[in-house]
Formats: sequence, structure tokens, C-alpha cells
Amino acid sequence: MCARERDGLSVRRALCGNPWRAGRIKGYRLRFNLEGRPKGKAAPANIAPDPNAEIWGVLYRITRKDLLWLDYTEGVPGPRYRHLWIEAEDAQGKALPAVTYIADGNPTDGNPSLRYLTMIREGARAHELPEHYLRFLDSVRPAESE
Repeated sequence: MCARERDGLSVRRALCGNPWRAGRIKGYRLRFNLEGRPKGKAAPANIAPDPNAEIWGVLYRITRKDLLWLDYTEGVPGPRYRHLWIEAEDAQGKALPAVTYIADGNPTDGNPSLRYLTMIREGARAHELPEHYLRFLDSVRPAESE
């Protein structure tokens, strides 16, 4: 089990044991502009270019085999996400090559499900992302449940 077992994404994506560090990508922002399930009720995460923004997350050291597994879990290649090879920066400012997923999203954002948003927030806290980014995540409104 992951030392940070509250980080559901690491557990589900089988990244337990991989070295990690908090990091950011400058020039992009977090969006919830993809169609989720049920349609119109939950919007998955995406990133989008924004020269005045930055997105925080977790940088994992992964192998080619790990990337193939992540691609499988995210349906890549497929109609949604594709790779974006980019330069990231760790919390100490060290530049690192990175790959993330990006998709062509809707022009307007929806709202993520509470379950999905909680997983994102808990992972951010478990990996000690900056307080200002935690406040931003806390400000995201979840989709209304029926």
C-alpha cells in the first residue's frame, strides 16, 4: 500500500513506490471542460494553455512501462486525452522534463463530481501542494447531485 494511502490516484494508477515530488507547470491552468459520466453531471479534469497561470500537481518518476499503463487507464490513444511533453518545475524551482495529458475540451467548464473533486483535493493535501493551490481547489464547486 502507498505510504500516502489517502492519495487515491497513486493507488489506482499503480504508482506506489515511484519517487515523487510536488511540482508545477507554468503557462497552463486546470479546467473541468470535458464530458463526464453521466453526461452533463460530472466534468473530468483537463489542462489548457493560459500564459498567466500555473497548475500544481505531483511529478512522478516513471518508466516507459508505467507510461503505457497510465495510457491504458486513461484511454490513450483515444478520443479524449493525448500526451503533452512539457517542462515542469519542482517546488524548489528545478526544471524537469514531464509528460501530462491534455484534451480538446468544451469552451465552458462544467463541475466535477464531489467524489472526483475530493480525490483531487486529498491527493493535493497528501502531497503537500502549496496552500494557495489547496485554497483554489477548495473553491471549485462540485456538480450538483440528484
